[in-house]
Amino acid sequence: MRRRDILKAGGLAAGAGIAFPAPAIGQGLRRLTMVTDWPEGPGLLPSAQRLAETVRRSSDGRIRIEVTPSGAIVRPFETFDAVQAGVADMFHSHIGYFEQKSLALHFFSGVPFGLTANELFAWVRFGGGQELWDALGERFNIKPLLACCTGPQMGGWYLNEINAPEDIRGLRYRMAGYGAEVYRRLGATVVLLPASEILQSLRSGAIDACEWVGPWLDSVMGLNEVAPYYYYPGWHEPCASLALGINLDIWKSFNATDRALIETAAASEFVVSLAEFNANNAQALRRLRANGRTRIQPFGAAIVAKFAKISEDVVAEAGEAGDLEGRIYQSYLSFRDRARDWSDIGEGSYLAIRDN
Repeated sequence: MRRRDILKAGGLAAGAGIAFPAPAIGQGLRRLTMVTDWPEGPGLLPSAQRLAETVRRSSDGRIRIEVTPSGAIVRPFETFDAVQAGVADMFHSHIGYFEQKSLALHFFSGVPFGLTANELFAWVRFGGGQELWDALGERFNIKPLLACCTGPQMGGWYLNEINAPEDIRGLRYRMAGYGAEVYRRLGATVVLLPASEILQSLRSGAIDACEWVGPWLDSVMGLNEVAPYYYYPGWHEPCASLALGINLDIWKSFNATDRALIETAAASEFVVSLAEFNANNAQALRRLRANGRTRIQPFGAAIVAKFAKISEDVVAEAGEAGDLEGRIYQSYLSFRDRARDWSDIGEGSYLAIRDN
């Protein structure tokens, strides 16, 4: 979306009674607008609202953030541009939606066969990831922070069974991220649809398969009422982390104490949201198993091997887009290699024996 289109959208919204003044600064009070790519409903929009409430309470009411659902101010997937242009103060979204800015943005959300939620948080907070993300965000006048995590994804909903890599050819699939490119290279037609359009597209046959989040929000959306096959693992997004993006001029206008307050609130919401999704995904998965209609099954070994081989090339190509992208890629892979041993021995080995 071009800047003049963003400003036009802001003018139309203002005409409808929504104004976009510079953040109010009076007697220490700041009022900010957060645009999101989330519809009304559980999980995602409430996470953004909870973050705003944490900031309000932690600042004793000095910093107040108005959170708006998808489409209320700007159209879906235009939130990044709105904040970059200064039409809105901050966004809450899946940072990978904006891959046209830089393919390296995916490293801070979810990468095929990449970091888990715990590992990603460790890399960003203590492995140099935040500094690299800040440098990338500065290109676009954005200060980025991890602010939500939906945990590991499922492999998606399919109208028909997938038994071999050849079954993906010709598939019409809704997916975001590097995984979308993997499917394209396997012969699928991949589209990115906002949440509001996924179910109807699947129901009408406009798409043959889709991925959204996980058992909880997939069930809320009703995907299980249309597609019978539910595959795992979510190789394309071993974690799906969402971002808070703040207009860089707004960010720089805060003092050090308020910046730390916002950073702490975002980190807290990452942990709280991950716990919420893990709890609700467990309950929803049990209900799906019990309904007698949903076939929950793993991808075959040959398909997983194909996914892994192509993913390696796709992710490596993202690191070739520029010097900064290359440094992000190398940092991410180095941390994954270091984390793998501890993850396997620490949590992985325990999970392997827990039910024995």
